[in-house]
Amino acid sequence: MSFNYWIIGVIILVISILKDKTRTVKSMKLSRNMMKNMMGEIIAILFLIGLILTLIPPTTIQNLLGGDNLMFSVVSAALLGSITLIPAFVAFPLAGSLVNSGASIVPIVAFLTTLTMVGVVTFSLEKKEFGFKFTLYRNLLSFIFAILIAIVVGGLI
Repeated sequence: MSFNYWIIGVIILVISILKDKTRTVKSMKLSRNMMKNMMGEIIAILFLIGLILTLIPPTTIQNLLGGDNLMFSVVSAALLGSITLIPAFVAFPLAGSLVNSGASIVPIVAFLTTLTMVGVVTFSLEKKEFGFKFTLYRNLLSFIFAILIAIVVGGLI
């Protein structure tokens, strides 16, 4: 399947070169430089995921995020996601690794959803911009909807 994407990518690249070689080469150089700048972050992500999975044994992950008490797992993961401030491009590989280590998909969906929707760490900054009441309601509603989204996804899977 991924081989098809390579073929499509090469075809689009050839079309782009035929249309405007100068702009295509300029864009490829820009992309290369962006990749160089991101390489440190990518290596840091891999290191962080490896460190987390080394420090937390798979049995603990299975007990906390894949155990029999699904509601406890979902709420725990949602609380963890609410207070965690990590970029989404770090969270998605971490979530995949947690699922591979025995976590259920439903708590991981709650973790990812609250990670992007709820901002406990950024509460004070958001409060300054939008006011306390708005920030509180937005975060509470986002937390509730994140749990509902996780439950719906669990029902679909």
